[in-house]
This record gives sequence, structure tokens and C-alpha cells, in this order.
Amino acid sequence: MITWQVAADGPLRSLDERVELRIVGHVPGALTDPLADLGEVGVALPVLAAAVAYALWRGRRLAVLYTVLAMVMVPVLVSPLKAVIDRRGPLTEAGGFYPSGHTATAMVAYCGAALLLTPYLKRRWAMPAALVLTLATGIGLVLRGYHWPLDVVGSWCLCGMLLLPFSLRNTRRSSSRTPTG
Repeated sequence: MITWQVAADGPLRSLDERVELRIVGHVPGALTDPLADLGEVGVALPVLAAAVAYALWRGRRLAVLYTVLAMVMVPVLVSPLKAVIDRRGPLTEAGGFYPSGHTATAMVAYCGAALLLTPYLKRRWAMPAALVLTLATGIGLVLRGYHWPLDVVGSWCLCGMLLLPFSLRNTRRSSSRTPTG
């Protein structure tokens, strides 16, 4: 629905643009730039790489395969959508802003790392931390004026679908180890 609204110039897109133009620039770049940078390949991928290395060391080859495939799918899905929809950015006439690649990179890297590491943690802090980092990335991108809010939300939806099979598999695997009764 989000992609359709953005591509068809629907009412949700109009609201999106009005909201963005009201909020952009009201928070200093010194605060928003580091948040937006969380979605940079050079920041997010090393986090995922460390989790992948640890999971491989622990023998979770199939889980690593799921995660790596999800990350590979980010540019495979995001780049064509950017080209087809060709949405201009909030502060530029240049196109190709929907969906947000930085948001997609952050979500798959941080949430994928959390899914890989959670089985080895005594406390379940990895996924909440990953979600906070992903949310912070989106907020930074929007407040800085690099993306419209729907660019970010569209990426969250897309990447949620990429991570869902791995997440469901992880959940089933964890619950099958939990004693019942």
C-alpha cells in the first residue's frame, strides 16, 4: 500500500511530504547525522559480519545463509524500486529516494545480527537494541532531510518481509527447546 501511495501520488504521499517539510531542519545536524550514519554500509555491515563470524563459529550455517541472503536481497530489491518509482528527495530535485537503502541496510544488518546472536545470550537484549538502532537510523534520515518518512516506513516493511522467514524459523527453533508442562 505504501509503495502504491508513493508511486501513484496518493493522499498518504501528500501527507508524508507535508509532515517532512514541517520537521526537516528543526534538529541540529550534529544530532541527526550520527543517527543517519547508522545505515551506512561501513557502519552496519561490520556489525552483521561480526555476528555472522560468531554464528559460523558456533555452527549455525543455515542461519548465516538466511541472514546473508537477506542482506544480498537489499540492493536486489531496493535498487529497482528506486529506479521505477524515482521519487525525488525532500531537499533535492534528484530522484531515487524510495525506498530508503540506508534504512534497509540498517534493519537487515542489525536485526539479522540480533537473530543470529539471540540464541547465545542469557538476556534477550539484542533484538530490542537492533530495533532501536533501526528506528534511530530512520529518524535521523527523516529529520536530516535525506528521506521522506514513507521512504523509511516502506523500507521497514520490505525488510520485515525479508527477515520474517528467518525470524519465524528462529522462533520455532527456540520454542521447540523450551520445556513444556
